[in-house]
Amino acid sequence: MAYKTILVHLGAGKGADACSDIACSLAQKFDAHVIGLHALTVVPPPTWAMAEAGVAVESARKKALADIAARVRGAWDAGVRRANWSKAEWRSSTADALEAVTLHARYADLVIIAQDDGTGASGVSDQFAGRLLLSAGRPVLVVPYAREKRPIGENILIAWNAGREATRAVTDALPLLQGAKQVHVAAFNPGPPNGQHGEVPGADIALYLSRHGVKVTVSQYRADDIDVGNQLLSRVADLDGDLIVMGAYGRSRVSELILGGVTRTILESMTVPVLMSH
Repeated sequence: MAYKTILVHLGAGKGADACSDIACSLAQKFDAHVIGLHALTVVPPPTWAMAEAGVAVESARKKALADIAARVRGAWDAGVRRANWSKAEWRSSTADALEAVTLHARYADLVIIAQDDGTGASGVSDQFAGRLLLSAGRPVLVVPYAREKRPIGENILIAWNAGREATRAVTDALPLLQGAKQVHVAAFNPGPPNGQHGEVPGADIALYLSRHGVKVTVSQYRADDIDVGNQLLSRVADLDGDLIVMGAYGRSRVSELILGGVTRTILESMTVPVLMSH
């Protein structure tokens, strides 16, 4: 198994450059075709503006979008040249970003997007990442907007809860896990023996991964449910990890929005890239 088609979403913010760099780096590692897709969240103009000056408003909107697309493509082309990678493709869509990325993700092995920086400058909704995780049907690698520039995939932390989403994430991350120098499995609140985690929490997933040639260590941790996300970030910092692999939305997204949750904490506060699957 390897990633042979990598899709990277390019919004209007600074995070697009970091995403492009990682996408090209992984494309070189796996000899993959990389696609840069530019798409923004569609925000209809106010009805009063369209009523008073519809033609002018629409013309100005199209020009602004064209200018953004041209700027983003310039940065994409420059990044591809720096990487000296020929298997690269540019695409641009006028559809809503969520709709466009979800569609193109159907034909990719991995999707790369930027973390929302909270400024609104990215050109996509602050709910884009969360909604894409639920709709893409593919692993999504989220790149933090404040990222130390370093290779990813050498020292990986897996957040393991023995659930469906975590299982999917581990399987989706196998190409990266197999190439890592070290993989750490962190089992939080594993529960009583013989539950989902088995007699020794983390042992079964470690054995599964070792059969795939992955070098694994396993640790168990206790944490309040609301604090697992922060403990995960603390653990990856202690390990000097460069990537987290985890399942996304193990409970409903509505519950996470109301009560908080690990996925929400990580999306808001990530310090290293995070590969998530749902």
